[in-house]
Amino acid sequence: MTKAILTAAAVSLLATTAMPVLAEEKTEFKLAWSIYVGWMPWGYLEDSGIMDKWAEKYGIDVEIVQINDYVESINQYTAGQFDGVSATNMDTLSIPAGGGIDTTALIVGDYSNGNDAVIVKGDGGLADLKGKPVNLVELSVSHYLLARGLDSVGLSERDLGGVVNTSDADMIAAYTTDDVQAVVTWNPLVSEILNSSDDARAVFDSSQIPGEILDLMVVNTQTLADNPAFGKAVAGAWYEVMGLMADGDEEVLTAMAEASGTDLKGYKAQLAATEMFYAPADAVAQASSAELPTTMTEVAEFLFDKGILGEGAPSADFVGVAYPDGTVTGDAANVKFRFDTTYMQMAADGAL
Repeated sequence: MTKAILTAAAVSLLATTAMPVLAEEKTEFKLAWSIYVGWMPWGYLEDSGIMDKWAEKYGIDVEIVQINDYVESINQYTAGQFDGVSATNMDTLSIPAGGGIDTTALIVGDYSNGNDAVIVKGDGGLADLKGKPVNLVELSVSHYLLARGLDSVGLSERDLGGVVNTSDADMIAAYTTDDVQAVVTWNPLVSEILNSSDDARAVFDSSQIPGEILDLMVVNTQTLADNPAFGKAVAGAWYEVMGLMADGDEEVLTAMAEASGTDLKGYKAQLAATEMFYAPADAVAQASSAELPTTMTEVAEFLFDKGILGEGAPSADFVGVAYPDGTVTGDAANVKFRFDTTYMQMAADGAL
């Protein structure tokens, strides 16, 4: 999946052209998702009928739609065409929240625990990237991972020989050229590069910043507030599938593997680099963790530094982020991103 984010100008355009989601009770809802190891359950929910079963329980209809382009799926959500979308915490902050759409993390599904990596050719570590170019998808989670890695060795992007914007579709081919000395990317590309080249080494990966790259299902805050049945149905369906995955149901896992373009072995390898929150209590703990506000502050600072925290953002505190205990980072008068454990906790309590 391309975890890329928009420029500030594009976010501003979305904000000014988007049709607002009206606050109202309704019975039909739409979620968008794109292919990534931690989001394959959304497609399975739709295909298996599990989502329909839970929606019927609450007297509503929930349609789950696959969008091939990850960024486009978030754009469409931001424009009001969907009630929710699968997105990372960083992209939620930059696109819908930065564009003025009040958004709630309904499901905290997982965090990348090695799926994203900095890969170099030959010997040397992160510190040896000084003066060298690095290929990655600019303004993406890969860009953020590189920044965190460089910071760990006292370097910054200014110390590099430049960042070369390279699409995920071109990353493997780029790595094979003599000019490319280092890349930052995500699975399955990480596995393909490491397995295809003897001199490829991962020198920093997302397991070294646990909990920072969160994979979520985010929904429109007002829609959720007006329609609690929506939150209950989605959470109930999601955690039914999480239970099947936790039990190692190979029929379920194989269906997800095939839908993502790999086999069972390949999908399990990707899951091994993903900290899935199969138990709702674990998702609640992640959303309530004392570390999350620090993470979101660092993410906001990265986005502001790159000029993509929202058009005209005066500081990294431009967007307020609210947490389950009521605390807020950023501007408390402009809260547009919320971590709400209500429905995950209901699942944990067996109250759905």
